[in-house]
Amino acid sequence: MKHSGKARRAAFRVLLFCLVAAVVIWVLGLVAVVSTTILIAIGTPVLVTVFALFVIFTLYFFRDPNPRVPAGAGLVVSTAHGKVDAIDTVTEPKFMGGECQRVSVFLSVFDVHVQNAPVAGKVAYFQYTEGEFINALRAESAVHNENVLLGFEASDPPGEKVGVRLIAGVLARRIVPYAQAGDEVARGERVCLIQFGSRADIYLSAGAKIKVKLGDRVKGGETVVAAFE
Repeated sequence: MKHSGKARRAAFRVLLFCLVAAVVIWVLGLVAVVSTTILIAIGTPVLVTVFALFVIFTLYFFRDPNPRVPAGAGLVVSTAHGKVDAIDTVTEPKFMGGECQRVSVFLSVFDVHVQNAPVAGKVAYFQYTEGEFINALRAESAVHNENVLLGFEASDPPGEKVGVRLIAGVLARRIVPYAQAGDEVARGERVCLIQFGSRADIYLSAGAKIKVKLGDRVKGGETVVAAFE
């Protein structure tokens, strides 16, 4: 599947950076306490243990399962793995053009952070916005935080708009888009990676029938969140 393996490569880049930093810290510490054998003996195992735990967590965080994309006409799948914590009506003027339905999914640091296309079609809109890093549990994070707005023109039903806003949280400090304006995507295709804790808002027109409820756990590229009937 397209973009498979990008999350794992991102994990290795993070680990390489941290390994270099850990070695530098260890060498500096070794020089500083060269005459204190006990501190070296204690400090080295601790550093190795902490780094090993970090490696395990990083590889777990950047996991990237292949979604089992459902077949069917007019389906909208979740873009994110996480918990549905808001279903409401909002105004999104930039792509949706006004009032629309919103399904909001909160991602904890334990959820998969690769994001998937909700529908098959064309990426008709792309906007990156710099911002703050408010806790993604707070509703105002959607307005103030760093975010990427992707607008999809669906091929089924033809021309139907579905918007996705990917929002950085207090820990999520980088959004890495895979898809850009003009790209054709398949339903469930990987479109983005958010690094560490975040939120994803899915914008739907009034004609979409919401299929999830508050508190539901959803899987990116798999769970049907809405359908055009």
